Amino acid sequence: MAEVEIPNTEELEEIRSKAFTKRIALVTAIFAVILAIASLGGSNATKEMLLAQQQSSDQWAFYQAKVIREHLYKSQKVRLEADLAERGSSMKPEARKHYESLLKKLEEEEARYSTEKKEIEREAKKLEHERDINRQRDPYFDYAEVLLQISIVMASVSILAVSRPMFYFAVFVALIGAVLTINGYMLVFRLPSLH
Repeated sequence: MAEVEIPNTEELEEIRSKAFTKRIALVTAIFAVILAIASLGGSNATKEMLLAQQQSSDQWAFYQAKVIREHLYKSQKVRLEADLAERGSSMKPEARKHYESLLKKLEEEEARYSTEKKEIEREAKKLEHERDINRQRDPYFDYAEVLLQISIVMASVSILAVSRPMFYFAVFVALIGAVLTINGYMLVFRLPSLH
């Protein structure tokens, strides 16, 4: 009759422990990948927010320069109109014609600056909108990074303690971090406490 070897319970426990450790290591690697994605998203959101703010500020400075030029032409036009009204009948025809020609040029320049400043204003507001969107994204990435880092630590602790409840808690925290990461990119929902 063949002998049947009964496995040693310590060996079975060690094999089971190794399988548990391998699963946790694999899941922890996934957490780390999601953390890297969240970190990249947060970094990009911050850069895009700062760049859009700088470009918006540049546009508003350009807008202000156009407004100043528009007002300069407007004040010169008003001054010229006043001169024409005051001395119009006593002016020589050539001088009056010259004043009217200047008045027409000033009106054209005033209209041009008015049109240009509206285009600049639209671009500045578009950049402000882009800045605001990236400002909304950033906190989701920040909290996702924190939660994913906590989940990695908790998964490591679960290996040392051979604790399944600790591992499940790490998975739960990582899922919240993953959801926040996805929301950072897509802005599907808004958490009032983050804005």
